[in-house]
Amino acid sequence: MRVTAFSAAEIPDFNGDTVIVTGANSGIGRAAAHAFAAAGARVVLAVRDAGKGEAAAAAMPGRTPGATPGRTPGATPGATPGATPGATEVRVLDLASLASVREFAAGWSGDIRLLVNNAGVMVPPLTRTADGFESQFGVNHLGHFALTNLLLPHVTGRVVTVSSSVHRVGRIDFGDLNWERKRYAAWRAYAQSKLANLLFTAELQRRLSAAGARVLSNAAHPGYAATNLQSHSQSPVLEFLMGRIGNPLLAQDAAGGALPVLYAAVADIPGNSFAGPGRLMGMRGAPKLAARSAAARDPETARRLWAVSEELTGVTFPL
Repeated sequence: MRVTAFSAAEIPDFNGDTVIVTGANSGIGRAAAHAFAAAGARVVLAVRDAGKGEAAAAAMPGRTPGATPGRTPGATPGATPGATPGATEVRVLDLASLASVREFAAGWSGDIRLLVNNAGVMVPPLTRTADGFESQFGVNHLGHFALTNLLLPHVTGRVVTVSSSVHRVGRIDFGDLNWERKRYAAWRAYAQSKLANLLFTAELQRRLSAAGARVLSNAAHPGYAATNLQSHSQSPVLEFLMGRIGNPLLAQDAAGGALPVLYAAVADIPGNSFAGPGRLMGMRGAPKLAARSAAARDPETARRLWAVSEELTGVTFPL
């Protein structure tokens, strides 16, 4: 039997069910949001900048009544065959502020079929969130940890968290998670946050299963995708190497990078699955299930990180 590569056309019709995508105004999040809207979902773009969110939503298949008019084409490239284009709306969410996360969640009502924890920052200089957390750990992990647990009573389908193959070199330093004592190393901090994403995914699935919930927790990584996430480093050398050399030779576009996210969201796979590109050592190509590091499979570290995350955010597992 010939195995065909997964594509956005294989997303089932969402029939108006709600999908929340964080960081959906650009890059992988924007591509994933577009694909879900094309498949008939009501897609909520959860973004820090409402203006950028509105600009992104205007190019997507639909808008909610009363929102800034978008485009509702008769046929959308990559859409599920037979699906009626869904709707999009924009809501403000700043994952660098627990107050903003709480406000977003408090204003929510109704079911959520899919929550995509996509937003993130990558190798910036040392900065801190509104709550004093190192920005990569605070946004990439703690912000999404709090958001997921606050919204979890509404989730009916899946939670998909975007990690990275860089998690393989990550280490959870429980003695200094927020880089308050040791010298800051942006790539090490990024790797720690992406490892935290996978440990969170695993422990969330364990807790969901123990609670008898049918919700699945999965993760995905985009491989090497050319997005504006690379522009956060403020390093001209790094941005030159990636923008002028790495991206043209190795990177796939945002739509290609989003495919593992779509796969983790809709494919017939078990909870705690990790999806990534299947070619060029996981850097590009059609998605498949991916391997993860031994550190990302450590259940004791996952439990400990969960407990620390609850303490830091004040948010606990609700089921």
